[in-house]
Amino acid sequence: MRKVMVVIGALVALGAVIRGETPHFEYVAGAAATGLTDVSRLHAIPVGFGVLTVDTLQQAMERAGGSAGNKGHEAAAAALGAADAIAQLRASHAPD
Repeated sequence: MRKVMVVIGALVALGAVIRGETPHFEYVAGAAATGLTDVSRLHAIPVGFGVLTVDTLQQAMERAGGSAGNKGHEAAAAALGAADAIAQLRASHAPD
């Protein structure tokens, strides 16, 4: 069996947590943030946090490309920018 190595420069998490009538909103949003931070640290890669925390579906739609911009695009751009900066730093400090 051959082993395949995959190199990942960045990850982007996209989603929406919509507040309901139970306290699950806080638990889910907090767990998502903690889990993605752990992934970033464990694998030493930038993780774009594009998980919306909103009160309504309308707010999510507005932040996902509507009147409030596109927060998913912003998260992806930030993660890719960080990955590029890390790659440039590694290249400039690589032994000759």
